[in-house]
Amino acid sequence: MERNQKEAFIASLRSSLEDASLVVVTRQSGLTVTETQALRGKIRDLGATYRVGKNTLTRLAIAGTANEPLSDHLKGPTALACSSDPVAAAKATVEFAGTNDKLEVLCGVLNGQFLDASAVKALATLPSLDELRGKIIGVLQAPASQIARIACEPAAQLARVFGAYAKS
Repeated sequence: MERNQKEAFIASLRSSLEDASLVVVTRQSGLTVTETQALRGKIRDLGATYRVGKNTLTRLAIAGTANEPLSDHLKGPTALACSSDPVAAAKATVEFAGTNDKLEVLCGVLNGQFLDASAVKALATLPSLDELRGKIIGVLQAPASQIARIACEPAAQLARVFGAYAKS
């Protein structure tokens, strides 16, 4: 890799890390190309990215950022999963690591706070941001639909009575 390619990689990685609220560090020893593509596809489906790069270049990219505590864990074949959703990257990597022993979740950073592997796994069990939004909307709509149902019920009762009267 030439110097300008390295600088471009560092700038690109720094940009994607600044946009992410969650960064997960994984160790991938022995993953095949097919397995890596499956992992990338799963992560991409959740709106996250998965970047593999040289550890020295990754350290340079995270130097001076909120993700700097990750530099101590960049040893061996590592990769970074990044997402703006605070759960997506954790959910995808932990789920894939559960089915494939070649991928190990090492640690992460959530909005500048360091997370060890167990915290990342606990974060993966939480519902995603979209699921939470759906639940909140359901809770907010339930009272309105019940009020509408109650308001229409007397008319429906009258219609049933008239219908029964007409049949007899």
